[in-house]
Amino acid sequence: MKQKKYCFLFLIRDYFFCNKWEEINIKSQKKDLVEKEEFITGILQEKDLISPAYINMQNPKYIEIDNMYYSGLIVINYYREQEDLILKSLIETNINMNISMFYEKQNQYKTIKDLTYHIGNVGVDIQSNNQNRQDIDIAIFTYNDAKYIRKEMQVNNEDLYFLYIYIDVYAEEIKELEYALSKIEGIMQSKGLMTRRANFREEQVFKSCLPLMQNSMDIKMSAKRNILTSGLLATYPFISTSIFDENGIFIGQNIYNNSLIFVDRYDTNKYKNANMCIFGTSGAGKSFYTKLLILRYRLLGIEQYVIDPEREYTKICKNLQGVEIKIGPSSETYINIMEIREESLEDGENGYLATKISKLIGFFNLIFGELNEEEKALLEEKLIETYSLKGINFSDESLFIEDKEKIISKRFRSSKEMPLLEDLYNIFEKDKRTQKFKIKLIPFVKGSLKFFNEYTNVTISNKLIIADVYELGEENLKYGMWLFIDLFWDLIKINRKSKKAIYMDEIWRLIGVTSNKEVASFIYKIFKTIRKYGGSGVAITQDISDLFSLENGTYGKSILNNSSIKTFFSLEEENIKILSENINLSEKEKIEMKSLKRGECLMMVGDDHILVKVEASEKEKKLIEEEG
Repeated sequence: MKQKKYCFLFLIRDYFFCNKWEEINIKSQKKDLVEKEEFITGILQEKDLISPAYINMQNPKYIEIDNMYYSGLIVINYYREQEDLILKSLIETNINMNISMFYEKQNQYKTIKDLTYHIGNVGVDIQSNNQNRQDIDIAIFTYNDAKYIRKEMQVNNEDLYFLYIYIDVYAEEIKELEYALSKIEGIMQSKGLMTRRANFREEQVFKSCLPLMQNSMDIKMSAKRNILTSGLLATYPFISTSIFDENGIFIGQNIYNNSLIFVDRYDTNKYKNANMCIFGTSGAGKSFYTKLLILRYRLLGIEQYVIDPEREYTKICKNLQGVEIKIGPSSETYINIMEIREESLEDGENGYLATKISKLIGFFNLIFGELNEEEKALLEEKLIETYSLKGINFSDESLFIEDKEKIISKRFRSSKEMPLLEDLYNIFEKDKRTQKFKIKLIPFVKGSLKFFNEYTNVTISNKLIIADVYELGEENLKYGMWLFIDLFWDLIKINRKSKKAIYMDEIWRLIGVTSNKEVASFIYKIFKTIRKYGGSGVAITQDISDLFSLENGTYGKSILNNSSIKTFFSLEEENIKILSENINLSEKEKIEMKSLKRGECLMMVGDDHILVKVEASEKEKKLIEEEG
């Protein structure tokens, strides 16, 4: 029996030995696989991704890290009283630097106790006459400060803090680093801040300016200064505005801090409307900026309609596969000014003819000059008569006729079933009271502008439409601009859900002194109501004085006030003065607007005022400036 027991135990021992050996063998194989994988892929941890290749701290004046030089400044003293944000001038520069501030709140009970003890001791010293005059002055100085701090803590419930400010400047060249340090020291001194270079303590300042919350004891005593809660406001650092709308398009860089500017003008939660104003002198960059907006919104599939008086958008239209419609003596495309379009009213609205007549009175004001109430009534009478000859009256049903191909259904009248200017001209001819109207209408019916007397022969289905009115010449531009704005406004109202924009270049022609109240009111109406249709009105001009020339600038100011985004490129002093009378501009902004370089602008986006340098890629520049 004993032999059998022995044999049994021996078997058990062999069993466990074999299993243990197999387990060791498996672990060995796994280790070999891991080592093989590490050999092939390498061992790389997250910290290795952000760690520098080398750090050189041999020079006491700076640290060299990956071909970049770092040098620190410690703020060691301040003015006793500050009326402005002490870091504002520094943050608004484009110097490469990191700023770190530490606030250490002190125990209120202990602080008041220590202050009371100090006040008692110093008070005794002041009463003693055994000290020299200089010592007495210093004692009185600290005595009054201590009483003031204690009063603020006890009466106004303020807290005492220790403040530490460090600045770490970096550059690619030592000369550049030295220049930046000297410039910062000058700026800080002008604001009453004394600084000391962190020689032999560069590493401590560098670490303090990293997001590690590390305030080294080696530099704390140099930087420590006490400050009350109210005084902390002067150190508020977030003073340089930046805009980064989540779904916005890229505009450029903040000139002061190089932050990227992204604006989503269709963000209804942030902006009251999507309207824009783009003002600037010739050559300042406003046209390039407008084309850049068109290009970037084209990529987002947004409908865009552009009034082009100077033939500036032909290249970009071709490169973006848009549609260009020309109106002029040599054009073969026509739009009937008398045509009533089905989309001119939304579903549920009534009054096709009444709406059209109100628009036409504004248009004819451009041709006939300012009309009085009697002349307007007479003109309306003749317009009603003209439409009645085509079977159109104030009943909206008169605009729908039976479709011969589909007997049951009805269709809206086509362009050729609408009157022409010639029909109105013939009506004028029959009445002596309207002879002066007939004479002024001759160029539009029989003369150089007879292309206005044609049936519409264009079908618009593209999301980018450029209206070229260049051939109309200086005197007749306003007629073509009004014609297209009327057309585009009807297109904008088709679908409230889709995003769209209408760009009105040289808008002063329609709301300035060369226009009239009816037309200006129509343009103002577009800017006031376009947001309801998911749209954006964009006013572009270089003639600000003309923009505010009608009705004491009422319409120009209204369009400014109804634009959430305003972009001002370089302007002449006279134009800046006119602009400042209608919107709130600081003296600093007035000076900056005069000195802006090409492509730089002052943007007012909601409540934010930012100096921006417009940026574009080489591909974008090629699409904008070159033939495709």
